Amino acid sequence: MKTHMPCLALVMLLLLGPGVLPPAFAGTQSDSAASAAARGLLDRLFPESPQKDAVVFVAIPDEGLQDCFEIETRDGKVIIGGNNAISMAVGLNWYLKYSCHCHVSFRGRQLNLPEPLPTVATKVRRTAWAKKRYFLNYCCFGYSLAFWDFEQWEELIDWMALNGINAPLSVTGAEAVWQAVCRQLGMTEAEIAEFLAGPPYLPFQWMGCLDGWGGPLPQAWIAQHEQLGRRILARQRELGMTPVLQGFTGHVPAVVARKTPDATAYKVEWLEWQTHLMDPLSPQFGEIARLWMTEQQKRFGSDHLYAADTFIEMVPPSGDLKYLADLSRAIYSGMAASDPEAVWVLQGWAFMYKRQFWTQPRFQAFLAAIDDERMLVLDLFCESTPMWNVTDAFCGKPWLWCNIQTFGCKVNMGGALDKIVSDLYSARRDPNRGQLAGLGFVNEGLDYNPVVFDLLYECAWRDEPVDVAAWLDQYSDHRYGAADPEARQAWRLLYTYVYNKRQSGGSVIVAKPTLEPHSPITDAAKIAAAWEHLLNAADQFGSIDTYRFDLVQVARHCLASYASELQHQMAAAFHERDLAAFEQVSQRFLDLLRNIDALLATREDFLLGRWLEDAKRWGATEAEKARMEWNARRVLTLWGETPVIDDYAHKEWSGMISGFYLPRWERALRQATEDLGVGRAFDPLAFDENIRPWMKQWSSRQDTYPNRPHGDTVAVAQRLWKKYRPALRP
Repeated sequence: MKTHMPCLALVMLLLLGPGVLPPAFAGTQSDSAASAAARGLLDRLFPESPQKDAVVFVAIPDEGLQDCFEIETRDGKVIIGGNNAISMAVGLNWYLKYSCHCHVSFRGRQLNLPEPLPTVATKVRRTAWAKKRYFLNYCCFGYSLAFWDFEQWEELIDWMALNGINAPLSVTGAEAVWQAVCRQLGMTEAEIAEFLAGPPYLPFQWMGCLDGWGGPLPQAWIAQHEQLGRRILARQRELGMTPVLQGFTGHVPAVVARKTPDATAYKVEWLEWQTHLMDPLSPQFGEIARLWMTEQQKRFGSDHLYAADTFIEMVPPSGDLKYLADLSRAIYSGMAASDPEAVWVLQGWAFMYKRQFWTQPRFQAFLAAIDDERMLVLDLFCESTPMWNVTDAFCGKPWLWCNIQTFGCKVNMGGALDKIVSDLYSARRDPNRGQLAGLGFVNEGLDYNPVVFDLLYECAWRDEPVDVAAWLDQYSDHRYGAADPEARQAWRLLYTYVYNKRQSGGSVIVAKPTLEPHSPITDAAKIAAAWEHLLNAADQFGSIDTYRFDLVQVARHCLASYASELQHQMAAAFHERDLAAFEQVSQRFLDLLRNIDALLATREDFLLGRWLEDAKRWGATEAEKARMEWNARRVLTLWGETPVIDDYAHKEWSGMISGFYLPRWERALRQATEDLGVGRAFDPLAFDENIRPWMKQWSSRQDTYPNRPHGDTVAVAQRLWKKYRPALRP
């Protein structure tokens, strides 16, 4: 793991001793601390580059409480000014992209600095209209971040700073708080172990959706993740972020509900799980909230922002307006009693997901019970179903215009670039926008479309809408390091056919086998042209990390679309009872899956083995390692026990295709061939039922998969292009 000089916050932590933190970190950074934090980020990006010495960070005043940055060249130095460390980081990123043609993403980096550093001819100055720039969804802590260490987090936090994120959700280590609270509630260690869920399921526990599933957690995990959470928060605070910690929602262990007969506790159903909610109007609610806040502040301090979603995909036990107002008031009081400056960060998903329940009077009752400045609402799904314009802008509460972008961190291409620009700026201009305070991503995973994240977070610093087509030309230039007509044309095609709408649900590869026609992701021939243009740029960019990632993504997407076309042919041959044609196209389909797996194997981003090895490293014994691996496998496949959420977080990864989806399709096609031979219809429901024991057993296996890339990305992409070009571009 990389080591770095400890930041100011971490020094304070060490001086105070383990388990002790000051009650709050919120406040204004000193100018020197901000500049030092920005310098530390630059040093981590370019540890060996002497050119970084020509970059100087300076403090400048904010602009009417708006974050701002400046970039200019003076006396041979690149001067980056900002009113805080985050603004300086955004200024650095702007300079890297638009002057140096460099790019930092969590899907590839291109950091070939020109020598000498480019001169800024005219001073650049930008201000952020968005006071809050939010990042992360609870689900992301399960689908992407569940098994990360600090080295991985460090790179992500630096990316957050470069993109101006100043309000990240930070719930790593919350299990240590729950363990301490449960002990004070008189629970035994066995009862606590039964309550706490496995690593990828913990965020769903914090939202009150489930208890215990995937557990027990090793004690070492709890201790290590408490320390990891502290390090994450220390770095975020060093960079000037205001992390959003967990608030108490009322979700309690079943044993506490049973042992507190004088309190009212409700059973809450979510999919196949049942949890317990302590009625916020019960006196015990306030006491447990106090314990939670006290234990959390001891371990993690506070920045006064608390996420609490008591009914994320459920409904309150009553729709009575007074009850809803009292409920809201009690939840907030549980935070404010320990932190009078508390701000409740509320996901607006429940209002959309249970729209029938949340009528306007109920919205009003629930939201109006809290002072406006003590709540911040996240309008989660603005790329599809915004709620601000049907709720009177959340009844006057400050709110953020957010995108989910990815569900389950599926490996897809897509993103509504035009909609981001048009709808966000329409909301900003709308006289009924209320207190629009910023924007954010509430992605369920880290996603595989860095272009979408770049665009939205840049919009926080732009007063006018961008011309997306022109912006994408520039994106291509800094993504790969130079302007290139082939690369630009590839991105124009991707914009036309992929990045003009939300992501699709996934390809036929990861779908449950069926011989009914499956909808293709997109027309393979159209996306194939983008693949060809990218390959034409291989001589110039073939060694560039960002180019290699994009080449794999585009080729994978194209071939996955072609897989749907082959599945259509299989379905037609089956229904026409043409056994020879069915067998022939089935073999082509299975061969295609093997080839896609080989392509994905060339990039670490698409390796099942990396995910599994990351999970196993958190186990101290063979039994603990096996439990971690079970969690890592299960969340990608069956998820729970019943079929209701099967394959929700499916992954087109090398290893997942060869080890799970390909064998599943092989079994299905063998069954279909047998059915065809005897004149029987293929029954997908019966097949699903029969294969479930195998799917369940797969989660408990411990066969290994490569956790390092193998094969050359460009060579494999060229080979597959030569093989499939006649079918893709006839």
